[in-house]
Amino acid sequence: MGIILMARFPTDSKEFAKRIFYTVFMGSENSSKDTKKRAKDLADEIGSWHLDVSIDGVVSALLTLFQTLTGKRPRYKVDGGSNIENLGLQNIQARIRMVLAFMLASLLPWVHNKPGFYLVLGSSNVDEGLRGYLTKYDCSSADINPIGSISKQDLRAFLRWAAVHLGYSSLAEIEAAPPTAELEPIRSNYSQLDEVDMGMTYEELSVYGRLRKIFRCGPVSMFKNLCYRWGSRLSPLEVADKVKHFFKYYSINRHKMTVMTPSYHAESYSPEDNRFDLRQFLYNSRWPYQFSKIDELVKELDGEVAFGETSDQDRSRANGVGMGVVAAGSGDPKSGL
Repeated sequence: MGIILMARFPTDSKEFAKRIFYTVFMGSENSSKDTKKRAKDLADEIGSWHLDVSIDGVVSALLTLFQTLTGKRPRYKVDGGSNIENLGLQNIQARIRMVLAFMLASLLPWVHNKPGFYLVLGSSNVDEGLRGYLTKYDCSSADINPIGSISKQDLRAFLRWAAVHLGYSSLAEIEAAPPTAELEPIRSNYSQLDEVDMGMTYEELSVYGRLRKIFRCGPVSMFKNLCYRWGSRLSPLEVADKVKHFFKYYSINRHKMTVMTPSYHAESYSPEDNRFDLRQFLYNSRWPYQFSKIDELVKELDGEVAFGETSDQDRSRANGVGMGVVAAGSGDPKSGL
């Protein structure tokens, strides 16, 4: 790894990183100055060969081509466009970044008179995959994804730890920043945020993932488990709405898991269907039987706390151990089967 010129070995980690590791900030008109600065600060601390490029010209060229073909030009939602237009404009930016990353990986060695090519590293985490909060063939598509099977909660904990113990102080600022894709225009009264877009928090996604994969829960059994887990603070109807919302998007986006980039396997609820989750990828996203059964249970439990824990118990289970009715107080995935 790395070309040794005239027996000159790297003298420190930064010099080594400079030889083998390229980082690229592929910004657009929707990217904030703060995000750009954080990327540069981290690259300087690591020692990577850092590039800064704007993708606006490529986006504009594609939109002009589309307008020539169709006579229409899509607009963002904040500018009066529809949800379809808004999503399409975001996907264009995301996919351009994937194409640019692979182009740089194949041609940068040639630019610097080196043989071979570089591997592209992906950057989507397990919770984004579970929810499908990523564009198919965007910057989640890569040769390998070091964090593809790590939960957002664990990633944030690692960033906090690394900022202190590894000396990468910029990671503390990165961890503290609200997660955002920055694919929509920033306005004085609007700023795109991941958890708002998804309609659920990353903490909730970790719970859904463990129930779905480890405890093999479908909509009904997940509803029962979460009435137990969240019963002290949410009504059965509120739990039902959250479960339905998750399974709707889980099923709609399940097809994306068939092309997930291979990743380091660090989380037991990885949704990647090539190796770790062999469930089907086509579902009826309306879940008619399961959702109607949940509605029946909500009526039976109307005004009651079904299996409610106390608030102290609820907090004590924040680490995912003891997921509810099927496996109450047990960390054994086979418990209750």
